[in-house]
Amino acid sequence: MKDDTSTLNRPVTRLLSPAGWAAVAIALLVVAVLVPLANLAAPAGSALHFSDYAVGLVGKIMCYAICALAMDLIWGYTGILSLGHGLFFALGGYAMGMYLMRQIGRDGNYASDLPDFMVFLDWKTLPWHWAGSASLAFQLAMVVVVPALLAFVFGFFAFRSRIKGVYFSIITQAMTFAAMLLFFRNETGFGGNNGFTDFKRIAGIPIATASTRMVLFVTTGCVLIGFFLMARAIVASKFGRVLQAIRDAETRVMFSGYDPLAYKLAIWTLSAVMCGVAGALYVPQVGIINPGEMSPAASIEMAVWAAVGGRATLIGPIVGAFFVNGAKSWFTQIVPEFWLYFLGALFIAVTLFLPNGLVGLASAWKRRKRGDA
Repeated sequence: MKDDTSTLNRPVTRLLSPAGWAAVAIALLVVAVLVPLANLAAPAGSALHFSDYAVGLVGKIMCYAICALAMDLIWGYTGILSLGHGLFFALGGYAMGMYLMRQIGRDGNYASDLPDFMVFLDWKTLPWHWAGSASLAFQLAMVVVVPALLAFVFGFFAFRSRIKGVYFSIITQAMTFAAMLLFFRNETGFGGNNGFTDFKRIAGIPIATASTRMVLFVTTGCVLIGFFLMARAIVASKFGRVLQAIRDAETRVMFSGYDPLAYKLAIWTLSAVMCGVAGALYVPQVGIINPGEMSPAASIEMAVWAAVGGRATLIGPIVGAFFVNGAKSWFTQIVPEFWLYFLGALFIAVTLFLPNGLVGLASAWKRRKRGDA
C-alpha cells in the first residue's frame, strides 16, 4: 500500500539549481538595472525605451504575482483553497493609503490637515485608528501586523474546528465580502465607496515623478524575488514537506505525531502577510485603493493565476499572474466586452486540459523533446 506520508521522508533538496540561481540573477539584473536604464536613460523614441505606462503596468502585475505566490503556498503546497486573500491585499493597501493620505497635508481641495473625505463628511478630528498614520514606519508595521493578526485569529478558529475543502473556501469568501461591505460605509473612516486617492508624496518625495515610480518598481521586483527565494526555502525544508504531507493525507500526518493546526496556521498567516505587503506596494504605484479590491472576484482571480500558471511550482503562479493580467490589459483595450468570457474560457481550458498549468505544459514539452532526441 502506498504511504501517503512518504513526503516527510524525502531528503532536503537544495534551494535552487545552478540554472535556478542564474535565472534569479537575471531577473534581479532586469528589475534593478536594465528596466531603470531603459526607462530613465533611453530616449522616448528609441526602440530600447521602456515607457512610463509599461513601468506602471509591470509594477502592478508584480504585486499581483506576490499574491499568486502566496496562494501557491497555501493552495498548491498545503491544499487550502482561499477565496478571501483579496482582503489581506486590501488591508495592506489601506494601511499604506492612510499614510499617503496624511502626506497630502494642506495640498488637498479643502486645505485642511484632515483628508478631504473627512472634511466633506464634516469630521472635526481624526478617528482613533488613524492615530499613527502620519508615521511611515508605523504604517509599514501595520501592513504586516493587521493582515497577520486577522489571518491568525480567523485561521485558528477555522483550523481548530477542522473546517476544510469547499466549506473553508466559502467562509473565506464570506469574510472578505463582509469586510467589503464594512469598508463601503462612510462612518468607518476609510473613504467609503471612493476609498483613498489623489496621493501627492511618499516620505516627503513627490510620488508622480519618474524617479519615484522607478524606485517603487525596483522595490516591488526585489520584494517579489525575495519572497520567491523565501518560498523556495520553505518548500524545500522539513516544514515544507510536512505541509505537502498535510495536503496529501492530513489524518496520517496527525497519526505520525505532527500537529497540522500549527503548520497550517503558520503558512496561512505568512501568506496573508505576503498579500498585505503586495497591497502596500500596489497602492502608491496605481494611485488608488477602494473596497473594490476586497470583492470576491478579486480573490477568485488570485486562484485563477495560480491554476493557470501551475500549482505547487512557485514559478508557475508568477507566470500565471503575468499571463492573465497581460492578457487582461490587452483584451480590455482591444475588445473589453469579451474579457470576462476569455477569462472564464481560459480557466475551464486549464482545468480540463492543463491540470498542471502553463509550467506543466512547458515541462511536458521539454520531456517529450528530450525523449525524441
